[in-house]
Amino acid sequence: MQLAANTVESLLDLTGGEAKGVSGELAPVLMPVALDQTYDYLVPEGLELEPGCFVLVPFGPQQRIGVIWDKSLGEPGKPVDPRKLKTIITRLDVPPLPVLTLRFAEWIAKYTLADLGMVVRMMMSAQAAFEPVKPRFGVAAVPGAPLPPRMTPERARAVQIASDGLIRAKSTLAMEAACTSGVVDGLVKAGVLVEVAIPEKRFGQPQPRHMTVEFSDHQEQAVMALRSAVDADAFSTTLLDGVTGSGKTEVYFEAVAQALERGGQAVILLPEIALTSQFLGRFEKRFGCRPVEWHSALAGPERGRIWKAVATGEARVVVGARSALFLPYADLRMIVVDEEHDAGYKQDDRVHYQARDMAVVRGSLGKFPVVLASATPSIESHVNARTGRYRHVILPGRFSGSELPEITAIDLRREQPDKGRWLAPRLVEAITETMAKRQQSLLFLNRRGYAPLTLCRVCGERVKCPQCTAWLVEHRFRKRLNCHHCGFSLPIPDKCQKCGAEGSMVACGPGVERVAEEVAERFPEARLALLSSDLIPGLVEMREIIHKIEAGEADIIIGTQIVAKGHHFPDLQLVGIVDGDLGLAQGADPRAGERTFQLLHQVTGRAGRSFAEGRGFIQTHMPEHPVMAAIISGDREAFLEREIAMRQMGNLPPYGRLAALVVSHREKEIAEGFAREVARRAPPAARIEVLGPAEAPIAVVRGRHRWRLLVKAPREQDIQAYLRAWMDELPDIKGDLRLSVDIDPYSFL
Repeated sequence: MQLAANTVESLLDLTGGEAKGVSGELAPVLMPVALDQTYDYLVPEGLELEPGCFVLVPFGPQQRIGVIWDKSLGEPGKPVDPRKLKTIITRLDVPPLPVLTLRFAEWIAKYTLADLGMVVRMMMSAQAAFEPVKPRFGVAAVPGAPLPPRMTPERARAVQIASDGLIRAKSTLAMEAACTSGVVDGLVKAGVLVEVAIPEKRFGQPQPRHMTVEFSDHQEQAVMALRSAVDADAFSTTLLDGVTGSGKTEVYFEAVAQALERGGQAVILLPEIALTSQFLGRFEKRFGCRPVEWHSALAGPERGRIWKAVATGEARVVVGARSALFLPYADLRMIVVDEEHDAGYKQDDRVHYQARDMAVVRGSLGKFPVVLASATPSIESHVNARTGRYRHVILPGRFSGSELPEITAIDLRREQPDKGRWLAPRLVEAITETMAKRQQSLLFLNRRGYAPLTLCRVCGERVKCPQCTAWLVEHRFRKRLNCHHCGFSLPIPDKCQKCGAEGSMVACGPGVERVAEEVAERFPEARLALLSSDLIPGLVEMREIIHKIEAGEADIIIGTQIVAKGHHFPDLQLVGIVDGDLGLAQGADPRAGERTFQLLHQVTGRAGRSFAEGRGFIQTHMPEHPVMAAIISGDREAFLEREIAMRQMGNLPPYGRLAALVVSHREKEIAEGFAREVARRAPPAARIEVLGPAEAPIAVVRGRHRWRLLVKAPREQDIQAYLRAWMDELPDIKGDLRLSVDIDPYSFL
C-alpha cells in the first residue's frame, strides 16, 4: 500500500521524524505487494515491535507500509552488507494483525498459490485505517452567553436549535435552522456558538438477551445443536439445511447470541450485503442494534473506522461480503456463511479463493464453530455432511406453516408466447388472477438489459464488442449497447456499420428491460418494480426499491438473480421464470445443472412465504431435463443423487480436484504459443491429468487472447505441490504475457 506524499509527511510529523539511533536488531517485514518473501530492516533504538504490527519503511525509491512478520520468509539469499540495510522509519499507531491472522494469510497463500503479499494486501483493505485521523469539528451553544445586539429570525432559529446542547456540523445546523452557513459563522464570531470537535461515533453493542424468540420444535432442536457447538470451544462445521422460509436466520442468530455471551466476536457472510436492508432490520429487532456492515459501497473513512473497531474488539458482530472474512478480528468465536451455495463467494481476481471454504479454514485455525446455511446447499457441503465431516441440521418446513409453492412447467414447444412477446398465455393469465387478488407477482430472467443481441435485418451483421469475443447487449433505458465483460459501451446505432442500411438494426431475444416493456403494455394499471443491478444507481436506491416491494407498493416485480438473494416479500404469491433453460446452456461448466437448480429453487421459493398459497411457473423448452423435473416435482433428493453420482463418476469436485491455468496476451499467437509451452513442460504424473490448452469459450476479454488448461487430480492428491513444481519449470513470464492459476475454479469461460 503506497502512501501519498502528504500522508507520509503527516506520519513523520506525528512521530517526530526518523529515529536517529539504530539498535542493531533486524526485523522481517512483509510488503503488501506481489512478492512471497520478507525483507530484513534495522530496528531503531527504543522502537518496540511485535508480530503483526504495521511499520513505515523505505522500499525502493518510495516509503510504504509493511507488516512485521514473526519469521523470515522466502529463499535465503546472499548475506547483505549491514551498511546497506535500511532502517524502519516508524511504527504506525494501528492495531496489529493477530498472529492467528498471519497463519491464516500463510494458509491462503499456500493453498491458492497466490503471493503472500497479495493476501496481506486484502487484509489491509481500508487505507484510511493507516492514515492520521482527521478530527471533525462542529458547533455547540455557549451556556449563558449573551445574545448579539442584532438578532435576525435566522439567528434566533439557529440559537434556539443549538440550545439543546448537542454538537452539530455547521452545515447540519444551517439546514435545520433554514439559514446559511454564514449565519452560523456570525454566531461563532459573536461568541454565542463555539467550535468543538465532534466525538467519534461509537458502534452499537448487540445484546444477546435483547429479545426472546419462540421457535417450532424443529427450530428448537437446531438452536440447541448450534448453541452446543459454540459452547464446545472447539472447531466444527454445521450445515444448516432448511427450505426457503424455514427460519434459518433466526436459528443461527441464537448461535451468534451464544458467541456474544461468551465474550467473542462473530461474522455473518452474505453474498449480497448491499441488498439486505431487511436482514439488518431483523438483526436489530433480535439484538437491539444494527450490526457493523462491511461491503464495497462504504466510504473510505468509514472503512477505516470499521477496520480499527474490528481489530480492537469494539465491533462485536460484522455482517459483510466475502472480504469481511479478512478483517483483523481481535477475538473471533463464530462464522456464519449464509446462502453458502452462492457463486458470489468465489473471487476470481488476484487472489482466487472461495470464501465459504476459507471460512471453514479460519474456524479450524481459531478452534471455533462455522455454520453454513442454505435452502439449496452446494454439492460439496452435501457430501461433507453425508460423510460426517460436517454436522447436518435440517429444518424441513416453513416457519409460517405455509406449504412450498406448487411448480408448473410451461412447455414452450407447445405453448408459445404471441409473436414478439415473451410471456406464454398461461403465465399472463396467472398474473391477471394474482393482480385481481391484490397480491404480488415476480417475473425472473437472469439476463440484464433489453436484448442480448442486436443485428442488421438486411445483411445479418451482429454488433460485437471490439475488445471481447461477445455480442453487445442493448440497454434501451440508457440507449446504449454494452459489453458485460469489459464495460465497452456505445450509443445504439441508427444504421448498420457494415452495409450502411438505415433503420435496419433489430434487437433479438429478451432481457429484463424487454420483459418489463411487455408487462407495462399488458398491465398498464400495474405498479412495476424493476430489480437489475445495472439500472439502480447505488445502495440507497436499491434498498428503497426493496423496501417498497416489502411494503406492498409494487404489483409486479421483474428482476435478475438479485431477487433470489434471501428476500422476504410477504405479499408475493406468484413467481414466473421467463427462461428456465438459460443456465443449462453452459456446457463446459460442470456446475451448470447444480447452479440452475439452486437458482430456480431459490427464486420460486420467494412465493407464498407468509400465508398465501404460492404458485410458480417455469417456461422451458426442456421440461423433461433432470434439473427441470426435480424443480417441478420438488424431489431434491433425486436431483442430488444423480448429480453426486455424475461427479463421482467424472472424478469432479468434491471427489476430485481441479485447477485452471489461463494464459493471456494481446497477441493471439503469443498467447497460444506460451500455452502450448506450458502444457509441454507439465511434469509427468500417473494420477494427474492435464487437459488443453484450448482457446477459452470467451476467447478475447479486454483485448487479451485467452487460452485455458485444466488440471484434474484425485481428491487426496497434492495438486498444489504438483503445480509448484510445474511453475518452477516454466520460462520467465515477461512483458504483456500473463499466467493465472485458479485452484477450485468456478468459472470455465
